[in-house]
Amino acid sequence: MTGPAPASTLEQPAQNPEPVLESTQPIASGRERRDNTVFVLAVIGYSLLSLIALAVMVYLLSFLGATAFIVAGLLAVIPLAIVLVGITWIDRWEPEPRGALVFAFLWGAAASVAIALIFDLGVQLIAAVVGVGDGFWTLFLGLVVQAPIVEEAGKGLGLLILFWTVRRQFDGPVDGIVYGAMIAVGFAFTENIQYFGLALGDAQGPGDVGEIFLMRGLMSPFAHVMFTACTGIVVGLASRRSSPLGMVGWLVLGLVPAILLHAFWNGSALFVTDFYAYYFAVQVPLFIIGFLIVYFLRTQERALTWRHLQEYAAAGWFTAQEVGMLSTGQGRRAALAWAKSHGVGDAFEQFSRSATRLAFARHRIVLGRDRAVAHYDEGVLLEKIVDARRRMQGSTR
Repeated sequence: MTGPAPASTLEQPAQNPEPVLESTQPIASGRERRDNTVFVLAVIGYSLLSLIALAVMVYLLSFLGATAFIVAGLLAVIPLAIVLVGITWIDRWEPEPRGALVFAFLWGAAASVAIALIFDLGVQLIAAVVGVGDGFWTLFLGLVVQAPIVEEAGKGLGLLILFWTVRRQFDGPVDGIVYGAMIAVGFAFTENIQYFGLALGDAQGPGDVGEIFLMRGLMSPFAHVMFTACTGIVVGLASRRSSPLGMVGWLVLGLVPAILLHAFWNGSALFVTDFYAYYFAVQVPLFIIGFLIVYFLRTQERALTWRHLQEYAAAGWFTAQEVGMLSTGQGRRAALAWAKSHGVGDAFEQFSRSATRLAFARHRIVLGRDRAVAHYDEGVLLEKIVDARRRMQGSTR
């Protein structure tokens, strides 16, 4: 079984890429890296986000009421589930650490919302002091200018923090999309609770709530995801070369299309008279374009995996059949079914997951990004691959 033809890469390799670890050398080298700093930062981060989430929940309860808050929360779970299924599909090839994904969701659901609320409160206080009224232009500035800038900047800050803290797992544009989408779906979840709760309080009948749920929960669950994914793509592309400090500039660049798309979406509430016609004529094509971009980037991930595993196969770490199998979704599914039928499903999952991560570690080495860490990861992953292969061979004899 042969692998797919390699697709063109987004970057040129380094002038003198380092050789692949030969199969005759010791697998692991150097001492184990201690991740105590990351662990401490994770504890602090989760603690702060939990406190912020509690404060946001109390805020929503205070003006929605307990009944509306609970019902709105249940309604908001439906679009959340829809988007999470999509994110799982995007993240299937090289899954991100669950802890990082949970952090991303909490950042969107709590920290990004808190940033937007605090900024909006400040604007309202200034407007009250200055004596600005509630006319059309005030609404326009709040909806089309303030909200897109503040909300996307708040979500983008979460992306930047994730890049700084889990840089070893931030390997490209698909990772940027996944982290950005998790932040966005968290933000949308909290925002939907607010919108659905207000609709329940102001509704003249069940039809009013149903229309809000249809528009926000079923027709546009991926709206925020699409905005923040723009930032994620730019950050993900830059992650392969940029320094931690240099990423700030790339983040600002990525915020530009996110803010523009967000403003375009919000502006439809003021200028579009037939929302459904606008939705199918403008937003649906944008969603389709977004899907095609994601599909293309996932294809690039498979091509990158095939190309770098070929290098390890040349050094004796894999057979040609294994490279072909590991580089296609169909090959992996067939191999996993075989492994499960022989009682070695867990070993094969470790084998395929480690091989994919190995290809991305190799890509970091070729690009010259964090080579010392990437070489350490290379050794550890090769150990896991050898162990998984030994387990599979031992159980099928």
